[in-house]
Amino acid sequence: MKKNTLLLLAVLFFISVSAQDKWDLRRCVAYAIQNNISVKQADVQARLSALTTTLNKNAAYPNLSFNTQGGIQFGRNIDPTTNQYTTSKVYFQSLGLQAGVTLFNFFSIKNGITSAKFDEEASRTGIEKARNDITLNVAAGYLQYLLSIEQTNIASVQIKQTQSQLDNTRKLVDAGSMPELNAAQLEAQLATDSSTYITARATQEQNKLQLLALLNLDASQSFEVSLPDVDKIPLEPLSELEPAYVYQLALGNQPLQRVDSLRIKAAEYNVKATRGQMYPTLSAFGQLGSNYASTFREFAGAVPTGKIDTIGFVPVNGTNYYALTPGFSQVTTKPSWFRQVGNINFSQAVGLQLSVPIANNGRLKNTYQRAKLNVETLKLQLAQDNLTLQQNVYQAYNNAVSSMQKYHANEKAAATQEYAFDLSKKRYDIGMLSTIDYITTQNTLFRARIDRASAHYDFVFKMKVLEFYKGQGVKLE
Repeated sequence: MKKNTLLLLAVLFFISVSAQDKWDLRRCVAYAIQNNISVKQADVQARLSALTTTLNKNAAYPNLSFNTQGGIQFGRNIDPTTNQYTTSKVYFQSLGLQAGVTLFNFFSIKNGITSAKFDEEASRTGIEKARNDITLNVAAGYLQYLLSIEQTNIASVQIKQTQSQLDNTRKLVDAGSMPELNAAQLEAQLATDSSTYITARATQEQNKLQLLALLNLDASQSFEVSLPDVDKIPLEPLSELEPAYVYQLALGNQPLQRVDSLRIKAAEYNVKATRGQMYPTLSAFGQLGSNYASTFREFAGAVPTGKIDTIGFVPVNGTNYYALTPGFSQVTTKPSWFRQVGNINFSQAVGLQLSVPIANNGRLKNTYQRAKLNVETLKLQLAQDNLTLQQNVYQAYNNAVSSMQKYHANEKAAATQEYAFDLSKKRYDIGMLSTIDYITTQNTLFRARIDRASAHYDFVFKMKVLEFYKGQGVKLE
């Protein structure tokens, strides 16, 4: 009992794994969105736009920088701490810390931030557009692959039918009821059917490779799709897919239209930002500075020399009386690096700066004019994309109508041909129909089956395109 239970679980597990290994349309689309190169490129572009937004935001924050330099001075040069000429070798170092912030620039920074935000949102919507494009392409490739599988299966059935008829005919020929010519004609037809099957298989493999390329999958890996019942794929009635109604919905749900609108808003704020750059900018600044020199000396006191120094004379009634003072010699010390930098030579400054653009070779005015023209270009692009969308929707509707009519016609033709072939087979089996006529009827049926399958898949895809524009995505369940 336990052994049977384990065997049952193993079978169920194998069935589950096998089912999971098959790719349906939903899995193909999800994988393509995660791995397709076009979608990845759109994602990178969105991240670049996000960095631009961050950069524009940071322009409103204070900036802070630190600089320092050090070295050795030779020959006649200026002592950096006394600003006097010296011929001594001087080891020096200067340090500085600067800060600044823009206080007002006629909202140029603010409008630049808003413009960058709209541009970032447009780039993120561009990811959705790339996903929509790959969804539609994968759906087309998936259905094309399903059609090629169906055509291969039809060709395989054709071979089996011809082989079966050849076997029966060969028995009748051996019994002397039919001439050898009948069997030879069926053998030639079997070779033709085999060639058709080989061609169908090659087409199937080619369509498979194209689908794998859309999914960015390795062409050498195992790949098997699930085969849905085409008759059970849900389709909306054409009465609910009128082109004027679908177009109005598409204007709001198609990513390209939203991208265009967001780009226009970004460009309009960019016009305001470039205009603000043509006006004065008020900024605040602050700075700290200091320096060090190896030759710097600091007064440390005086030491009596024991001598009398003459410091001058005073004339009294024509007689000069000399002024004397005890002699002293100065004592100096070399302050440490920290004392020079942190105390003696330390300086500070704060203030305001007004920058007024007067003449800049027309650069700012040219940038402003280009920004305005960019808005006009983007508005024209939106109008063009809307017109293209309208044409695509109406074309999709016309394609859906014609493909539906074609499918119904091919379906009726295939049903009629099935009936004609059944009658021909019965007549052939009793010797009332030549082999050539039988083969002709069989080939006509084969072509009718192929045409019906092609028309059916084409009709399903054309309807799915129309549903896609309506905003329902692409689904086969």
